[in-house]
Amino acid sequence: MEEEMKRVYLDHIAATPLHPLVLEAMLPYLKDNFGNPQSLHSIGQEASIAVEEARESVAQLIHANPEEIYLTSSGSESNNFALKGLAIAQRDRGTHIVVSAIEHQSVLHSVKNLEKYGFTHSLVPVDKWGMVNPDEVRKAITQETILVSIMLANSEVGTVEPIREIAEICRSHEVFFHTDAVAAVGNIPVDVSELGVDALSLAGNQFYGPKGSAALFLKKGTRILPFIDGGIQEGGRRAGTEDVAGIVGLGIAAKIAEREMGSRAGKIEPLRDKLIELLPQKVEHVILTGHPEKRLPYHASFCVEFIEGEAMLLNLDMQGIAVSSGSACTSKALKASHVLLAMDIDHALAQGSLVFSLIDETTSEDIDYFLEVFPPIIERLRKMSPLYTKYLEEKDK
Repeated sequence: MEEEMKRVYLDHIAATPLHPLVLEAMLPYLKDNFGNPQSLHSIGQEASIAVEEARESVAQLIHANPEEIYLTSSGSESNNFALKGLAIAQRDRGTHIVVSAIEHQSVLHSVKNLEKYGFTHSLVPVDKWGMVNPDEVRKAITQETILVSIMLANSEVGTVEPIREIAEICRSHEVFFHTDAVAAVGNIPVDVSELGVDALSLAGNQFYGPKGSAALFLKKGTRILPFIDGGIQEGGRRAGTEDVAGIVGLGIAAKIAEREMGSRAGKIEPLRDKLIELLPQKVEHVILTGHPEKRLPYHASFCVEFIEGEAMLLNLDMQGIAVSSGSACTSKALKASHVLLAMDIDHALAQGSLVFSLIDETTSEDIDYFLEVFPPIIERLRKMSPLYTKYLEEKDK
């Protein structure tokens, strides 16, 4: 009888498994408790109460007030809502937006789309670690600037940005500040008051919640225009019948994350550090990407020279190992990551991106298995690589 292949999943930035307690809490709202929260009868009001309890849990996770939480369907929707809604609402004050060069596509495409309506934007550069210099943000702000959006942590290289310092600069210039915190919330402590942000995006699928569950924090008193028009849901700012089961799942995932975030990081960081230390020892010409210290606890990312990322992914998948190359939103595009290019990484090297994202269920044996399987794969692929052949020829001269 053929032995079953070992399975190792190291791509949790794309999807975390649903926590058992989250699933348990969601099930009643997928079956008997099917009411619409906007209905006045008791079945509808039961659903409404569940939605508001979840909102409170999400607010507590990021130290906000429940009335500052607007429930959405994804981190991308939250980013679109923030960028477009805030920009158009402040249009009478100016039309210039500042974002970093490594933002998620939902931010970059939003500001590009806003150009059709007369807005302009500036891209702030990053250093070799993917770190934004607050002084670069200060220099980019003009009298026309109404909004700055810089992510809290980057999902491709794991770097955690100096958001508090950037927020202070924005506040001193009376400019609204949004942060895409999708990769961070639920994984590292986030306090919107300490950060000083006006708006913040988060998503439940990053911390053991259901896909399709997310939120936008909007500081009380901040003017924003609706992104989705229609009904009166979310205080008239986000129309559409609520996904009660997903919202309940988001709320429970937020509660669990608040309670277990520290212990999760304690389990994951040693495994992350093991990967960061041993992979370059096992395979030559492997370069760590992202900041070596100021990075997400579950995240390790590299570039492997002379090989394209998709070749590595497919060969690893045949060995039962799932990893990523670039972000979940660009990994199928088979092109170099805009994040790595912004970090001044050579285009050919950027094609060899590998991203590992761990959870507390990841084991040391999982890392050992990857480190055992990976070197032969690289040896085989480099034998077929014209880039590696050229490197060897030049080396021998």
